[in-house]
Amino acid sequence: TMLHKLLYSKIVKFILYCFFSLFYNKKYLRGYFFKVKRLGWYWCFMGLSSRLWGTNRHIPWPVNPNTIVSNSHNIEFDLDNLNIFQTPGCYWQNQGGKIIVGKDCWIAPNVGLITTNHDVNNPNRHVEGKDIILKEKCWIGMNSVILPGVTLGPGTVVGAGSVVTHSFPEGHCVIAGVPAKLIRNLQNEKEA
Repeated sequence: TMLHKLLYSKIVKFILYCFFSLFYNKKYLRGYFFKVKRLGWYWCFMGLSSRLWGTNRHIPWPVNPNTIVSNSHNIEFDLDNLNIFQTPGCYWQNQGGKIIVGKDCWIAPNVGLITTNHDVNNPNRHVEGKDIILKEKCWIGMNSVILPGVTLGPGTVVGAGSVVTHSFPEGHCVIAGVPAKLIRNLQNEKEA
């Protein structure tokens, strides 16, 4: 019976892979959340409505239907981090710059990652975009906003509701507030 279960599992996985590859790029139908957790198949199913007729029709990987990704070509992430697109209410605005997300990052609901902004002298125009870089093991708290040109070093924790206006490239810290400021240095705690 163990062999039957294994065989059944492989057949089901193959059928899911074949079906969802009609809607998503095959490259994104693998990784941790498909092999170990198997949540990836659920996310594929849940994202179908937005993939077929919603705001994320052009995104080649599963995205929560309540999340907006403006440009898939300007996003770099590890396949094992598909979870970052599954939290509702997030806004990935990257028309004028790249968003680069390191391995093992977590992004809570209602987070905005914004690579370009309106010109303060003429709101009908946008200023030149700047990249946002989140190094590995960053954790962005709920309702936070990361603004153009920000780099967060490894192990940076952004407190809920923060607006991050400048970089914290050294990482291993907790930042919070409007604008975000260093609250706690985790490097010292890590060494102790």
